[in-house]
Amino acid sequence: MTDREYMQRALTLAQRGCGWVAPNPLVAGKGVQILKEQGVEVIEGILQEECDAINRIFFHYIQTGLPFVTMKYAMTLDGKIAAHTGASKWITGETARRYVQGERHKHTGIMVGAGTVLADDPMLDCRLERGKNPVRIICDSHLRTPLTARVVTTAKEISTIIATCEKEEKAQLPYLESGCCVLTVGKKEGRVDLRELMEKLGQKKIDSILLEGGGTLNWSALESGIVNRIQAYIAPKLFGGAEAKTPIEGRGVIFPSEAVKLTGSRIISLGEDILIESEVEGNVYGNR
Repeated sequence: MTDREYMQRALTLAQRGCGWVAPNPLVAGKGVQILKEQGVEVIEGILQEECDAINRIFFHYIQTGLPFVTMKYAMTLDGKIAAHTGASKWITGETARRYVQGERHKHTGIMVGAGTVLADDPMLDCRLERGKNPVRIICDSHLRTPLTARVVTTAKEISTIIATCEKEEKAQLPYLESGCCVLTVGKKEGRVDLRELMEKLGQKKIDSILLEGGGTLNWSALESGIVNRIQAYIAPKLFGGAEAKTPIEGRGVIFPSEAVKLTGSRIISLGEDILIESEVEGNVYGNR
């Protein structure tokens, strides 16, 4: 967004009596000042909390330069994201799945790990009529993504980024030839350094990411402190199974007092399913 566009947005919101205050230091307060100079009475801070919630992604990105990350997963009432066989289609109903497509439309990027690509060969597109496809981001530390995967074969049609620790140009070349953008990032515990990745994606103007990873990537994202919001879609079903996968795996916390804390939860009814949406408490990279 250019400074001119930003200014116009601030003016429009101010003219509507909005409590939104521009966080961009280049223009903060200028819209209000212009209105006052034109003889318009301006009362600031009206419903500011509500306005901040509407503009959460924009505020986060303009203040930090980092994408706002929403971790999304669907699970059964006993906390399973798949049966013990690995089968996962479908946990939630059509209403919830359509809502997810709307979230894909809203977010600039969508991110999964190589394990999800290997297991499900997802398209990661937006299937709404006239919906906007998000940029597809694959965290693939060692370039395991098959060249036959749909995210690779359609990379010239839908923007696709492969984030990897593999520096060899020869290994990267087939993905580049397929139309993928390859981002080389450093390692953290043998995997893609997610903090560094967020910084590089922010530089590419990706202001928001819908994280649809598996349990391993989800834990890494939480541990790295990059997650801002959780969306848990819960279906009234029970899978059972000690080995059945759960939304967040990894090593987890040692003590309950170390839990990632959530706040501002709200519940949305989606057909027979429910969505619980919560904000992750703490500052950027402050969770761990």
